[in-house]
Amino acid sequence: MKDFVVKGKFKAGCEWEKFTKQVVSQNEKNAEDKVYSIFGSKHGIKRMFIKIESIAEA
Repeated sequence: MKDFVVKGKFKAGCEWEKFTKQVVSQNEKNAEDKVYSIFGSKHGIKRMFIKIESIAEA
């Protein structure tokens, strides 16, 4: 398992807010899915309102 830093933005009301999340995952694809899952479960944001700009290994 590796640490990944995921950066992007999500739609909060009428505006787009930037975010940086650090997640532990096996690869970049799983890290991306984990970020979608976190925002969906904790904030109720659908995937279409989340734009991931970069994924880098920490």
